[in-house]
Amino acid sequence: MSPANWNVYLSGEIHTDWRERIAADVAQQQLPVTLLAPVTDHAASDSCGVTILGDEATAFWTDHKGAKLNAIRTRTLIDRADIVVVRFGDKYRQWNAAFDAGWAAARGKPLIVVHDAALTHALKEVDAAALAVAETPEQVVAVLAYAITGRPA
Repeated sequence: MSPANWNVYLSGEIHTDWRERIAADVAQQQLPVTLLAPVTDHAASDSCGVTILGDEATAFWTDHKGAKLNAIRTRTLIDRADIVVVRFGDKYRQWNAAFDAGWAAARGKPLIVVHDAALTHALKEVDAAALAVAETPEQVVAVLAYAITGRPA
């Protein structure tokens, strides 16, 4: 009997290949997982509001409009997810990732947080909301594999 398909939302940092590494490992292990994600093209994500709904006079309203449109996607996909994975990188502030982690936790979604050990102190409150804290994409896939199959890798 094959396990049901799991929807896994991958939130957070967009400047490294962590999503691709998870996708490759999930495929290699043939896990029944559908990966969901925000728009990771930074320019497209930032400008979606004005591209779709029209220009704004200030950067504040441009960002505000884009953030709201992105929230439609993010909140909907987090609600569809069985598990939410949030990656925090060390070079950029990922306030949206912190919001996504909070949104997922408030919705009762199992949360896996991913970050380097150097960020442990800064993210201690976020880590406290997570059911697992990983340092690598491969650890994330190992957690997913265990949750799905009941067998540690």
